[in-house]
Amino acid sequence: MKKWLAGMVAATSIFGLAACGSDSGSGSGDEKELVVGASNVPHAEILEKVKPILEDKGIDLQIETYQDYILPNKDLDNGDLDANYFQTVPYMDLQMKENEYDFVNAGGIHIEPIGVYSKKYKSLEDLPEGATILMSNSVSDHGRILTLLEKKGLITLKDGVENTQAQLEDIKENPKKLKFDYEYEAALLPQMYENEEGDAVVINSNYAIDAGLKPLEDSIAIEDSNSPYVNVIAVNKGDENKKEIKELVKALRSKEIQDFIKEEWDGAVVPVTE
Repeated sequence: MKKWLAGMVAATSIFGLAACGSDSGSGSGDEKELVVGASNVPHAEILEKVKPILEDKGIDLQIETYQDYILPNKDLDNGDLDANYFQTVPYMDLQMKENEYDFVNAGGIHIEPIGVYSKKYKSLEDLPEGATILMSNSVSDHGRILTLLEKKGLITLKDGVENTQAQLEDIKENPKKLKFDYEYEAALLPQMYENEEGDAVVINSNYAIDAGLKPLEDSIAIEDSNSPYVNVIAVNKGDENKKEIKELVKALRSKEIQDFIKEEWDGAVVPVTE
């Protein structure tokens, strides 16, 4: 009996190995596997809705989720991912410059307006002189934060400064003498808001939504929906023309998915078509 069981286990193992090695893609037939890295919310949730659309095209979408902004690009660069979906173009450009990545934007999908949150004050105008604003240590976010504060009249930037490239040293006027504390990982900011640290906290919408916040309702200020910070599908250069990538972008821009984004996040995530 023991020999028979051992033989069955061995046979099953061999069969399993043969099945795994029979196709570099996934599953059955000619189905092609496509591995995409994404932030939990909203990116991975959107990709889950895309799965059946791609399945009809013979593509098996595998979603790898991440809690940070560093590993998805490392894994894309080393080939563990076919694409990632979490970052804006300014962030991708900065990462390529700093790490010598060779990525391409395969298509913009949506915008997540960045918001300012506070448990102490109901508007930016209510912030007192010397108030501390907590923000992420991601340099690529600083330009959009400063642009938002300038639009709301809290600061002015030096003449000739490109908004997406603006940094703290580019502030020309700061009448309220606001202080900026930017030593934190973006994922930690929602908890700092809950703990009432600082006077206001600037939080990316994906982390805000993941923490149960409603950006349009809970923020005291939020970016306009025409923000240039579009979240894109990033791939290694040369992969942007692969059929699977083109089908992924096409599916993400389909009316079905755009309607889902609008209904699910009610303006906190805004779909784009280019």
